[in-house]
Amino acid sequence: MRVAFVFPGQGSQEAGMGRALADAFPESRAAFGEADAALGFAISRLCFEGPDEELKLTANTQPAILATSVAALRPLVARGVHPAFVAGHSLGEYSALVAAGTLTLADAVRAVRRRGQYMQEAVPAGVGAMAAILGLDLPAIEEACREAAEGEVVSAANVNSPGQVVIAGHAGAVTRASERCKAKGAKRAVPLPVSAPFHCGLMKPAQDRLATDLAALSFADPAVPLVNNVDAEVVTTGAACRDGLVRQVSGPVRWQESVERLAREGVDTFVEVGPGTVLCGLVRKIAKGARVLNVESPETLVASLAALGAEAHG
Repeated sequence: MRVAFVFPGQGSQEAGMGRALADAFPESRAAFGEADAALGFAISRLCFEGPDEELKLTANTQPAILATSVAALRPLVARGVHPAFVAGHSLGEYSALVAAGTLTLADAVRAVRRRGQYMQEAVPAGVGAMAAILGLDLPAIEEACREAAEGEVVSAANVNSPGQVVIAGHAGAVTRASERCKAKGAKRAVPLPVSAPFHCGLMKPAQDRLATDLAALSFADPAVPLVNNVDAEVVTTGAACRDGLVRQVSGPVRWQESVERLAREGVDTFVEVGPGTVLCGLVRKIAKGARVLNVESPETLVASLAALGAEAHG
């Protein structure tokens, strides 16, 4: 059995997340305490209680999901489960690097708070958009984006699974590209309720600001290899981890390729660690036959430990 821990990105947040873990496990409580201390305010309370409107603000969402993911990770590791690889979807790559010992939780949670602010500030509200294109292959989507650009930005932002690709860019260009995708045979083009057009060229100002912050942080070599978003490659040095985090701000999330790479590396068991089960669904579509587990609550921890043959104590 080869296990990969995979960590969710933005969109998996909901009020109440992590509360049961913090109630049940001292390791989880300690993770939230570290995050609160690093940020100088109670991100834990926002996770546990909301309100949703505040939790949905990008600068809050990113540290909240990171803190909850690490709170789910800690009791899993404390019970003897260690991955052969880690990976994370967009923001989740920071959680993966905390799991690999590359970044401290305190440094990571401060970095993603600023990452959220920079991404929000990169594009004025209403200028950008994102849309999910369902049931069309990537080359056809890329062609539609090129045809629809008309001097504006529009490109593939999240290549999530076969038949599910998110595009991002200027609002008008995204609308035009969505229509072209439907003309080329897409089943649906669904506008997404996001606050900014992530993972496209419009994020370059945010990328440049974040690069300065990340340059000031210490990145240890990962204790277990990371498969990164921007290249879908195995990364084994702290410097390469940092470089990948910088480039992923304006680069596409190559999630399908990342999971395919993990499967080629012999991973047969994927554990989604953190709120929600979005990645479980994507992994099932990409790595057919792989075992897919998740840890986001005491109950799912116990079930995953049982499936992994680890002892559930605590």
